[in-house]
Amino acid sequence: MLIIGIAGGTGSGKTTVARSVIDRLGSGKVTFISQDNYYKDQSQLTPEQRRLTNYDHPFAFDNDLLIEHLTLLKQGKTAYAPVYDFTIDNRAADETVELAPNHIVIVEGLHVLIDEHLRALLDIKVFVDTDSDVRILRRVLRDMEERGRTIQSVYKQYLETVKPMHDAFIEPSKKYADIIIPEGGHNEVGIQMLSILTEKYLTGENWNGA
Repeated sequence: MLIIGIAGGTGSGKTTVARSVIDRLGSGKVTFISQDNYYKDQSQLTPEQRRLTNYDHPFAFDNDLLIEHLTLLKQGKTAYAPVYDFTIDNRAADETVELAPNHIVIVEGLHVLIDEHLRALLDIKVFVDTDSDVRILRRVLRDMEERGRTIQSVYKQYLETVKPMHDAFIEPSKKYADIIIPEGGHNEVGIQMLSILTEKYLTGENWNGA
């Protein structure tokens, strides 16, 4: 099993890179895991308290559960990821995503490269590096269209948590990357390089081309 971790700032194109690689390899060969589904359970908090959570801080994620699930997959066992509902700022009740063992596992998320224990499970570590102005525009569109938020709330969150957490945690995690892909899904060369590297693993060919 080859586990690929894809990290980067909000709106950088992480998911686009992951989906592009999956499309090239074939969905039947890849298990995709979104770190977003591993936000911590907040059932003990009121809706008002949940809205105060800093969702851009590494502590917002249940990486222990993610590590447990990756370990199960490496053992050839099925895992069941929670589903996070951003409209209620909590995990969806009684809903999970089945994660089956596969040749390739791709883990995508903001803080995939920050936790050293999670990082140790990754065979290829990727950082998607996109200009901040592009990322914030994508964030605005996503949060308004998919999560029902106002432009004022997105603006406030960006200044108070998104940018500070990016500067403090996400950008520094770039140093752990094996591959840096500028401009995310628009970088066809970077995506092709990652896809070829992964295909070499699937065919049993040495990564150095020997």
